[in-house]
Amino acid sequence: MAGFRKAKAEQAALKLGFYGPPGSGKSLTALLCAEGLAAASGKRIAYVDTERGTDFYCQSVPTRNIHPNAFDFDAIYTRSVTEVSDEIRALDPAVYGVVVIDSMTHIWEATMAAFNGKKTAAGTIPFHAWGKIKKPYKDLMAFLISSPMHFIICGRQGVVYEDNEETGQTEAVGVKMKAEGETPYEPHILIRMEVTRPKKTMENADHVAYVEKDRTGVLSGRSFVNPTFDSLCAPLMGLLGGQQAQMPTGDEAAAVDAERLAIIETERAEESERQLREIKARIDLAPTLAELKLIGKQITPQLKARMLPENVAALREAYLERESRMK
Repeated sequence: MAGFRKAKAEQAALKLGFYGPPGSGKSLTALLCAEGLAAASGKRIAYVDTERGTDFYCQSVPTRNIHPNAFDFDAIYTRSVTEVSDEIRALDPAVYGVVVIDSMTHIWEATMAAFNGKKTAAGTIPFHAWGKIKKPYKDLMAFLISSPMHFIICGRQGVVYEDNEETGQTEAVGVKMKAEGETPYEPHILIRMEVTRPKKTMENADHVAYVEKDRTGVLSGRSFVNPTFDSLCAPLMGLLGGQQAQMPTGDEAAAVDAERLAIIETERAEESERQLREIKARIDLAPTLAELKLIGKQITPQLKARMLPENVAALREAYLERESRMK
């Protein structure tokens, strides 16, 4: 175990999340941020496009109000979580500096759709199957979090429902990213996108970014109209260092825990056997019933809690047998 040490900054890459309703500017904002991040690193953008949403952004459109020039990026077009994971893991960090997944909603839906086991009577996935279902998705997220590459995930907006105890009705209480439940907690920055409609018909609509989560504290609670790299990412670049922190995956953490728990269980078993031998010997050698009862009082609940159940049972049997012979 490494133990506690003085905390230090070990983040070399930004991890961003965008979500919002259709037309709120998720893909465009992701591309604007990715372009700036790629330019800062001198590397390329790898874009996972699950809905061919970038087809028009990879070409010049002179009449486009924002960024009429073509964006320059490499793309794959798939919703397969295993294909996305394989392709991203194969990227060379010396060549690619930014990964964009748009949309994470489709990746999660494909992950669930891959389940081919028996469903419940209600047609839902049984609870015991979720761990296996989530594994490739969570492994992908863990890789992205520890990657030296910047990553941006986009997701569709879903509604949060809760039961109202007073009315007995299910009510909409908020919105969230439509993805696996833990996904919004993973990025450093989580932004909800909205589009504001103009009051006058001749005015252009604005895309607004609401910063819902910001681990840096720089953008926390702020909103940005027509956000860009300069407004969202540039203020954070000075906080990045040259080393990317590594977090163990669920499997790696489980392996460490399993090994440590096995050691603890072995040590407990050995100590339990030692206690059994020692106290049993004292029981066998007790000269009087009074001495035996004194030994019995020393077998406290705290002592028994440290022993294995089978050793406690053996100790009880030895005590009762000795007591019956001395009466």
